[in-house]
Amino acid sequence: MNYPRILLSGDCALVVEFGNSIQEDVNQKVINFTRILKLQPIAGIIEVVPTYRSVFIQYDPRVILYRDLKGKVGKLLQQPLSQGSHSQRTVVEIPVCYGGDYGPDLKDVAEYASMSTEEVVALHSSKDYIIYMLGFLPGFPYLGGLDDRLHIPRLAKPRVRIPAGSIAIGGAQTGIYPLDSPGGWRIIGRTPLDIYDPKREKPILYQAGDCIRFVPVDEKEFLQIREKGCAHHVRTRAKPQASCAQKV
Repeated sequence: MNYPRILLSGDCALVVEFGNSIQEDVNQKVINFTRILKLQPIAGIIEVVPTYRSVFIQYDPRVILYRDLKGKVGKLLQQPLSQGSHSQRTVVEIPVCYGGDYGPDLKDVAEYASMSTEEVVALHSSKDYIIYMLGFLPGFPYLGGLDDRLHIPRLAKPRVRIPAGSIAIGGAQTGIYPLDSPGGWRIIGRTPLDIYDPKREKPILYQAGDCIRFVPVDEKEFLQIREKGCAHHVRTRAKPQASCAQKV
């Protein structure tokens, strides 16, 4: 099958697919095309949502017809979409207090992985994780690159409530719960940052295509950061794309 391909999605949206599997090179084309759409906006587009392997485009059919939008999108797809078109990613550092009341499943993860809790923390916080997409909740990042040794099944019985800011592992992925929510991932820590705040100018601290780095802090630091607020402790840096996580 030839990619990219443009598909109809309901009566006011289309989807641009770049592949049929979760791979970093496929997702990079998704991210780069999303940037192109933002830099070269098409009248009538309401929202652009990047996913693992496709871009969802919602439009207003009163402003632009499907056939016209498809033609314009097709022309934009002729631009370079390779990884080299953007040489750096933004890395957002997320402080995390691991274990204890903040990470009730850390010991279970350590036992499953035949490691000490300290080794799990060191391994989990040792790399930059690429954000493939946001979903499930506003600001919930689906991250690629979790070490194989930390892959662990989800809970057999999901929790009714997971506290906002919880850092968790589910299967082959790790992520952050931005809001109080039910969930079946195993909680290993918590960040004091407000990942999602609709009152902020930028409600979510990161976007698809960025990377996240978890930075261990103790409970004292956790409480200090929490008291000062998110704006005082969000740190970002630039990093070459090739050095972000390579697999999901």
